[in-house]
Amino acid sequence: MEIVNTVGRRKAAVARVFVKPGNGQITINHKELDVYFPMEILRYQVKQPLLATGTEANFDITVNLTGGGIKGQAEAARLGIARALCEIDTEAYRAVLKKNGFLTRDSREVERKKPGQPGARRKFQFSKR
Repeated sequence: MEIVNTVGRRKAAVARVFVKPGNGQITINHKELDVYFPMEILRYQVKQPLLATGTEANFDITVNLTGGGIKGQAEAARLGIARALCEIDTEAYRAVLKKNGFLTRDSREVERKKPGQPGARRKFQFSKR
């Protein structure tokens, strides 16, 4: 098997994921997973597709992350990893990943700020007099 290349997106974050056979090494922007995501919950989110399919020790994963915040980046990486696993072996992994919702792109984006308002929906305080 050669290197599998996929893309995951969430909010403003884009993750380019490269998966190859290995021993479970995850590298994000040339840093270890524990260094890039110091919070345990974010590390868990990145590993969720691997844990669901039981393949956390089978693949080496390299991720290039750009844009967004740390939560969006972690979820973008999760989507990219899930898509890569699905591309590697569709019959074995797709049903599990689909059932857990890892193949669905969360399309929620920040709504733009409108002119004449302080935010997207917020209005300035109304003064009758």
